[in-house]
Amino acid sequence: DRPALADALRRLMRAGWPLDGASDHGVSEALYLRDPDGNGVELYRDRPEAEWPRDAAGKLAMHTRRLDLQGLLSD
Repeated sequence: DRPALADALRRLMRAGWPLDGASDHGVSEALYLRDPDGNGVELYRDRPEAEWPRDAAGKLAMHTRRLDLQGLLSD
């Protein structure tokens, strides 16, 4: 859930662990980083289906936008 993702971000920040990126996909929010071996890691939370973005026809309208990290931490 969102509080758990925010907690993960706080812990990464306290540890000084760099993020490779952070995205809002409409249906989910994700943090991207690398483990000590250089493997890509994605930490994410799915939004409830009722919050998924839809177009005028009601079809799923996913996107990739920059995740508002301050907003995540504020919630």
